Amino acid sequence: MIPESFDYSKLVSLSNEARQKFTRIKPRTLGQASRISGVNPSDVQILMVYMGR
Repeated sequence: MIPESFDYSKLVSLSNEARQKFTRIKPRTLGQASRISGVNPSDVQILMVYMGR
């Protein structure tokens, strides 16, 4: 689960497009994040690694 108040601007290694879409759409899970059009698998992996911390 991704917290609703998660600040995607902290993840500087995300692509700009992914950061904008994550901020606008606010996916609740990594699965939802991976299904967003224009988001690369590498962006989801970056998010996954950060959420694991």
